[in-house]
Amino acid sequence: MAKNKGMSIAAIGSIPLIMTLGNSMLIPIFPQMKQALHITQLQVSMTITVFSIAAALFIPILGYLSDRFSRKIIILPALVIYGIGGILAGIASASFAEPYVWILIGRVLQGIGAAGTAPIAMALTGDLFKGGEQSRVLGIVEASNGLGKVLSPIIGSLLGLVVWYAVFFAFPIFCIVSILLTWIFIKEKRHKQAPPPFRKYARGILSVFKYEGRWLSVTYLAGATCLFTLFGILFYLSDFIEQTYAIDGVAKGLILAIPLLVMVSTSYITGAKIGKNFTRMKRLIVLGFLFMTISYSALVLTKNLLPFLGVLAISSVGTGLILPCINSLITGSVGKERRGFVTSLYGSVRFIGVAVGPPVFTRLIEWSRTGMFLSIAALTLIVGLLCLTMIRVGDKEGHHKKGKPLRYNYM
Repeated sequence: MAKNKGMSIAAIGSIPLIMTLGNSMLIPIFPQMKQALHITQLQVSMTITVFSIAAALFIPILGYLSDRFSRKIIILPALVIYGIGGILAGIASASFAEPYVWILIGRVLQGIGAAGTAPIAMALTGDLFKGGEQSRVLGIVEASNGLGKVLSPIIGSLLGLVVWYAVFFAFPIFCIVSILLTWIFIKEKRHKQAPPPFRKYARGILSVFKYEGRWLSVTYLAGATCLFTLFGILFYLSDFIEQTYAIDGVAKGLILAIPLLVMVSTSYITGAKIGKNFTRMKRLIVLGFLFMTISYSALVLTKNLLPFLGVLAISSVGTGLILPCINSLITGSVGKERRGFVTSLYGSVRFIGVAVGPPVFTRLIEWSRTGMFLSIAALTLIVGLLCLTMIRVGDKEGHHKKGKPLRYNYM
């Protein structure tokens, strides 16, 4: 592992990168898709929603299977399914007279494939790295996730210059790269004993949520809120800059990448600095939600593009503070035997946030622009207060200081 540590980290980082491309790369070409297929804005948003719902449903299943067998056995076929879904959606778009339903089917397949990517990559990181290095690599994983969000609008815009459905054919190419990296450089330790029966495994999961369910639920909600607001605001921003300023193509992709680049940079720095200081993690989570609340409240007053992007960047800083801290808290909350399920359930909740973001923002903007931003600001404020009052870190930090493993290994 030490010999190829850099490539192992690159391989792990490529997995969430692939997942992120699945939604973010489509956002710049939505207006073209809407026009070419003669569909509504809500129907366009469903290409993100069905992907995310499929992922949310399958993540817990694949998380359990990754605990029972191995992470690689789940990740590699998942990447293959992801690529096949892209090919199906691309062929349908290029060849079928009525491709919309087939595009949705392809997106469902991609969602199933995505279920075996980022959440299991988090569990894999927890397996392979320990202590402060684990938090650093989790920060890289989150930054890789964010890097995908930065690059994908630009890549999507460039591909859209060829033909709008070219993005679907790009997915299998990225998948092949990640498959090769994972196959060659990820070396898992063999299980020394047979995995526990399902009943015993389920009792262990119930024990985790019996003792730690309150704060785990709040961290799950926090992660979902970050992804809900992120994809909702990107969906709104994509339409806003094209309708208001007639900006499209690569220029639009670059504009969409700005808040994402701020988030990626913050995520990387946060992951590198937090170590295993759980008190610091909690403070940064609360601070992040404060930034998001201030940003969304102030967006009510900003209508010109440059001030809008500047204020939105404050929200991106908040998201970049929150997500690496939540990743570290959740990954360290349970032993290796059930880490796949717990992190996958977190990933499932994150996908639910992604799924509901675009359609909810569509309805809110139809109601009121001011109402949309104030509603989102109220949500982030409430979630921040829940994190402040319900996340308990004292016991976890105490155990770490004594050099002992965290106490959530319920065999």
